[in-house]
Amino acid sequence: IRDSIQNHLYPLENVQLHLPVKAGDYTDFYSSREHATNVGIMFRDPANALLPNWLHLPVGYHGRASSIVVSGTDIKRPHGQMQLKEGEAPIFGLTKQLDIELEMAFVIGKENKLGHPIPIENAEDHIQGLLIFNDWSARDIQKWEYVPLGPFLGNNFCSTISPWLIDLDALEPFSVENPIQDPQPLDYLHQTGKNNYNIELEVLLNGHPISHSNTKYLYWSMFQQLAHHTVNGCNMRIGDICASGTISGPTPNSY
Repeated sequence: IRDSIQNHLYPLENVQLHLPVKAGDYTDFYSSREHATNVGIMFRDPANALLPNWLHLPVGYHGRASSIVVSGTDIKRPHGQMQLKEGEAPIFGLTKQLDIELEMAFVIGKENKLGHPIPIENAEDHIQGLLIFNDWSARDIQKWEYVPLGPFLGNNFCSTISPWLIDLDALEPFSVENPIQDPQPLDYLHQTGKNNYNIELEVLLNGHPISHSNTKYLYWSMFQQLAHHTVNGCNMRIGDICASGTISGPTPNSY
């Protein structure tokens, strides 16, 4: 077998990897309970970490598709407004709090017509597969701008995706059940069976691991995300990307 495929193999150092899909639209969700809680504590206070809607629907916002690039692309540190101290006037300059969000994203492989929601029991049929997704974030810019309409310049300057799109069929052996959802979601978000995936994730900084997590921790599954995204009749197109939001876990080393 090795001899028969040898002529079709190329050394990795001679290969340039590209975007596996050119997204027409991109939505970023906020589907990790641990992450939403952590951010709520940082931006608000521990008593009001989760906003009232969070446990009832997959929160999301419309992102910027034009700045999605393949992993390994050089990124410029962005400029923007930021408030250094509460009550003071903002300043303009380079972000001082730049990070990435460790996410997974699903890619649409089957469209729905405008005005025709995708029922949760059919959501899997509309998803081609998964990508690793890193949403770059300027936290100081975001903190100043995000009320009341959410992220804007703090997130739209760059997102990187893996050059590999892994079909859902290939991930089937790694399917696991969701975390228990309480309160129970409304009927259009109700799901049964195994709807998450056991995918180990790791963040390294200059070669040193700084965080470990897993896709199985996501509170809202990708099928719930897609059902909610289209319940109002929003039409999805082939190649659209929907990211999970940062995937934190239950322990400090997974934040």
